[in-house]
Amino acid sequence: MDDTHLAPADLDALRQARALLENPGLAARITNLIGTPVEKFLDRLPAGWNAQIGQVTRLALSKAADAALFTLGDKPAGRSSNWWHKLGAAASGGVGGFFGLAGLAVELPVSTTIMMRSIADIARSEGESLSDPGTRLACLEVFALGGRSASDDGTESGYYVVRAALARAVSQAAEYAAGQVAVEKAAPPALMRLITMVAERFGIQITEKAAAQAIPAIGAAGGALINTLFIDHFQGMARGHFIIRRLDRRYGENAVRAAYEALGGRREG
Repeated sequence: MDDTHLAPADLDALRQARALLENPGLAARITNLIGTPVEKFLDRLPAGWNAQIGQVTRLALSKAADAALFTLGDKPAGRSSNWWHKLGAAASGGVGGFFGLAGLAVELPVSTTIMMRSIADIARSEGESLSDPGTRLACLEVFALGGRSASDDGTESGYYVVRAALARAVSQAAEYAAGQVAVEKAAPPALMRLITMVAERFGIQITEKAAAQAIPAIGAAGGALINTLFIDHFQGMARGHFIIRRLDRRYGENAVRAAYEALGGRREG
């Protein structure tokens, strides 16, 4: 069905998705928690942090994909278990907060895996099948969403702009996952290219998280709260993303994008 007019319930769902996907971002939420702009603590990160962040985030995403996503089976769609995943993320964040930046390399793959499981759970609750390679890769896409920073403007970080930037890498990885291209030609490079692109934006939010956890007074309790905000942020991104994918299946991508942009009053991309 390709209709520019969405049913009232679906338009409400799209409005909810847009509110989630175009929210102020993780940095603003952490700032509200600690009472000071998180950017003020970026200089507390160790020398060479920016050079290391890509490796840390790629490793976390790769381990999460192996441990949480590509080993999950399908089950009937139902409500997602957001609170159980929040508790797990809070526990791992408490460990990271206790050990500070030294614990981040250990804590991040754990919390990312928990978030990946939560994202997959949300995908299934919106009618997705995890046996579909496209769904699995859409779960990875979520980590690239909502990665706004002080240097971003609306044209660099809008939902559809990010999806368009990832589209070719997602398509190539999906072809490999579906067995449509030779393994020796496209296997690891296809998936790793997507992970690398996602990690570039995911790293923005890891840096914001690390800067907050570098504050000496944060401690274990603060680390747990920051990780709760962290997973809540990505659960929101996942809910918005998979609502839109559900509507895409019903109305077609062009109709849903037109309605999304009409809600914002400005065309992106």
